[in-house]
Amino acid sequence: MGSPHPELRAALMSAVAEKAPRVDRDRLGACFDYSGNAHGEQRRDSGQPYFTHVVEVCLILVELFEARLDTTLACAALLHDVVEDTEVTIQDVEKGFGKEVAGLVEGVTKLSGLHFDSREEAQAENFRKMLLSMSKDLRVIFIKLADRLHNMRTIEYLKGERARRIAEETRDIYAPLAHRLGMAGIKRELEDRALKVLEPEVYAQLSQRIQSRRDEREAFLEGVSERLREALKAAGLKAEVFGRPKHFFSIYHKMKTGRPLEEIYDLFGLRVLLHSRNDCYRALGVVHDEFSPVPERFKDYIATPKSNLYQSLHTTVLTEGGEMVEVQIRTWEMHRIAETGVAAHYVYKKGGQVDEELDRQLGGFVTQIAGWQNEATNDEYMDYLRTSLHQEEVFVYTPRRELKRLPKGSTPLDFAFLIHTKVGERTVGARVNGELVPLRHTLRNGDTVEIVTSPQAQPHEDWLKIVRTTQARAKIRHWLRQKRLTDSVQLGREMVVRELKRLRVKAGDAELLPIAQELECDDLDTMYARIAEGQVSLSNVTRKFTPEKEGLAERLVKGPLEALGVGRKPTGGVRIQGIENVMVTYARCCQPVPGDPVVGLITIGRGVSVHRQDCPNTFGDKAPAERRVAVDWDARPSDTFPVRLVISGQDRPSLLADIAKVLAASGVNVRTAGMQAEDRIVRGVFVIEVPNSGRLGDVMNSLRKIPGVSRVERRLRLLKPSRRAAGDGA
Repeated sequence: MGSPHPELRAALMSAVAEKAPRVDRDRLGACFDYSGNAHGEQRRDSGQPYFTHVVEVCLILVELFEARLDTTLACAALLHDVVEDTEVTIQDVEKGFGKEVAGLVEGVTKLSGLHFDSREEAQAENFRKMLLSMSKDLRVIFIKLADRLHNMRTIEYLKGERARRIAEETRDIYAPLAHRLGMAGIKRELEDRALKVLEPEVYAQLSQRIQSRRDEREAFLEGVSERLREALKAAGLKAEVFGRPKHFFSIYHKMKTGRPLEEIYDLFGLRVLLHSRNDCYRALGVVHDEFSPVPERFKDYIATPKSNLYQSLHTTVLTEGGEMVEVQIRTWEMHRIAETGVAAHYVYKKGGQVDEELDRQLGGFVTQIAGWQNEATNDEYMDYLRTSLHQEEVFVYTPRRELKRLPKGSTPLDFAFLIHTKVGERTVGARVNGELVPLRHTLRNGDTVEIVTSPQAQPHEDWLKIVRTTQARAKIRHWLRQKRLTDSVQLGREMVVRELKRLRVKAGDAELLPIAQELECDDLDTMYARIAEGQVSLSNVTRKFTPEKEGLAERLVKGPLEALGVGRKPTGGVRIQGIENVMVTYARCCQPVPGDPVVGLITIGRGVSVHRQDCPNTFGDKAPAERRVAVDWDARPSDTFPVRLVISGQDRPSLLADIAKVLAASGVNVRTAGMQAEDRIVRGVFVIEVPNSGRLGDVMNSLRKIPGVSRVERRLRLLKPSRRAAGDGA
């Protein structure tokens, strides 16, 4: 079969010969012919041959990499769609062009032939695969970004929801990813083209308004540029000065925050390019000599580069006419890196291995991508991509003066997890610049952060409200999931051991493992966890040893529990009719104590939950009859139970001390206490432990006699509605 598309072939080979001399053109030509013949007569929505797309992707990479483009990357670009869109398999590609090319093609190929419950789930899996491939070989993401860029250049041929979906994905994922890799040129074009699709009227109005002032703006910038050129030349500096290209999406994003078009500095921007770092700082002095600087708008990204490798000096100056102009000062090399990012640093390594030094300069981004694969759920992964790829940063120091980057808004807890997962998990406090601060304290540029740890500390749910980085949030969630699993395994094991002991059955792991497998559990720990969480009935396990006896589930089906007779007394201060050896919990919402009329509710995974009969969380008569259990108090004199009291009154000196004296004299233990005063009215919440309702009444009466106390109430804690069954409030 001959060579298809000779004109395209000639254009590609000419561009490669001129800009990418390292590429083996004979091998590239073989890939060209193979891909062209495989795609055959396929057409794009524009009506053009589909093969033009893969050639354009290869040409984008030629422009991006120039002399650094390697043969494998160029070949993979030409072949990147053959597996997805033709009859060619990965094995065919590997056989014809080698394992390395095939690996890149496979990394770029979208998931196909798989079925997911939602488009979001498929999207998450697609990005997981793509970014995992990227963590092994950066060239995967170079091809993918070039592929998306050409698709956005031709998106006008797509209509309706399909075009919007691709544009949203581009804006939310691909453009931030290009930004994170420092590829500003691609990032700007992706954002502008996505804005044109998603907000066509806004884009048209913005374009018209900017175009209407084009001549005026260009004349103004040329005047400022010429003045700077003369000043720089007089200072002995060889520099290029030119206007910055407008970036519609950036302007639109700033206008959304309420800033009028006239106050956005991007409209009046200059760029100064020089040959050395030292020249950049000398040029900064010249700029500030010629124009008045705006102090709060100076940033030195040369001394502290961004995590996407970006380096430049930014300063905003005020001209005589009152216009503000942002000036960016950088070397030619810095400018190349600012436009192409990772591509400017990329040097081919055998097997496409990621350069460790390059990854370090990126803040470990590529390594994090790999680590995320096993830690995050699909929802967390998409949240990570949407929120973490495109963030402003703060620079803070460790006590040893090591510089660390964090997203803007980060807290000491984010810093702790950045240092090390174990440091984060054991955090109990933090010092910022030598002062103790709350864990939710917002870090600022230049802060020195010291983390205080304790071996006994461990994460809890509230930390998820404190951290700002997706990385820290994922590690906390992972720890909580593992802790819940460990607790469930332990509880389930205890339930099984206790029940087998009651039945006088001796059974070890060897006897229990076959039962776990029958219950479709991979191992014993899985079975124990599912028993504790109510997903597997304990009776299904014990029935294997005593098949002639009824389990709890069968007894519940037969009717009212009261009719089943009185069972043996369980531990825990109550006697439950009809059920033997069932875990008992006391509802935190109403905190019953002996003497209160109570009712038991069967819950999932928590045994029987004991509530006061007037507790609204029992749902009254609406609770299913088969879930209600008759409960009688049978507490020992030494048992105590927590009760929440709310004390209100007039604020006065020593009121808290008087309350404490009464509680101490009553002989009750105080678990928590707190009072707050506002406008001379005081309100306190106390959790005390009492043996029964009689003692509770005595304590409340004593508290009411304290001068200034107007009300003492036993307060219910109403639970928020949830998807749990009625009464599962323990």
